[in-house]
Amino acid sequence: MRIANVVRLGNKELYCLIRDPILLFLIVYAFTVGVYASAIAMPDSLNRAPVAIVDEDDSPLSARIAAAFYPPHFLHPVMINHQEMDARMDAGLDTFAINIPPDFQRDLLAGRSPTIQLNVDATRMSQAFTGNNYIQSIINDEVAEFVRRYRGETATAASLALRARFNPALTQSWFGAVMEVINNVTMLSIILTGASLIREREHSTVEHLLAMPVTPLEIMISKSWSMGLVVLITSALSLTVVVQGMLAVAVEGSLLLFFIGAGLHLFATTSMGIFLGTVARSMPQFGLLMMLVLLPLQMLSGGVTPRESMPVIVQNVMQLAPTTHFVALAQTILYRGGGIEVVWLDFLKLLLIGTLLFVLALVRFRKTISLMA
Repeated sequence: MRIANVVRLGNKELYCLIRDPILLFLIVYAFTVGVYASAIAMPDSLNRAPVAIVDEDDSPLSARIAAAFYPPHFLHPVMINHQEMDARMDAGLDTFAINIPPDFQRDLLAGRSPTIQLNVDATRMSQAFTGNNYIQSIINDEVAEFVRRYRGETATAASLALRARFNPALTQSWFGAVMEVINNVTMLSIILTGASLIREREHSTVEHLLAMPVTPLEIMISKSWSMGLVVLITSALSLTVVVQGMLAVAVEGSLLLFFIGAGLHLFATTSMGIFLGTVARSMPQFGLLMMLVLLPLQMLSGGVTPRESMPVIVQNVMQLAPTTHFVALAQTILYRGGGIEVVWLDFLKLLLIGTLLFVLALVRFRKTISLMA
């Protein structure tokens, strides 16, 4: 293998990428707007949920309950009558509709245990599931304070002192931003390398490469280092400018150590992208393969849900995926500030998996080229 050929072929890949506006837009979008949107969307939390209240009691207590709903968890409640409630729910205007019955305050003070009706639009799953508990807690607190005639916490036999490590304010955007960067590293490295190989085939430039004094190993390494370098640089800019700058996310560990791990991960995923590029015959086929491969890699790697909550067989199978170890080392370094003494085993596993994928991709690539010759 000649280093000069690898460098020149890699430069050619970079020039081809610069002339492809669609891929350039995908890279910029994924590491800027995609990261920012994933951080602020907060799909698992209640945010500005629309709520309507039917106040048939019109008492000081019902007014206190209505005043307890305010942003950012809820929009300011809309006061409606009983006839409007079903129509607004059917039209999707309200996620929650609270019906306070007549004489609610009087029955409560008389010890009759009155009931408040809560109607939930369950088609909005994330808000319905979380908001149900929020509303129940808010109403119970307001009723209890009204009965006690003062605001304050009820004394308990034992108290819980909460200490949240690594994210003291429990800010969900911190998790969403970093995990989106991690997922985009995997996605774009596979897409860029696979697309570069298919582009050679569609533009009939593979025959030009075969006529040159270059080997399949040199062609494959050039595609890997050039596309991996693009993803590494853009992910570094995204972490520093978008995550740490715009979103003010605290990164605890060493960025240098993280990017060394990202380099090992890119070694594996770019090899995977070339392998998929040899299997697919066109860009549409490559897109379908990406859906079959990328979704399990990201959903089952531990970045979306903890691996401990998955079946044991899935946990064991996903040990063969590079994303599992990359997510583990990224969370350890960026969230918990872990050093090389903690993540060295994940580094070693990434190196072994990357080597295996590289060999498989090289064998497949040589076979594909021999059929074209």
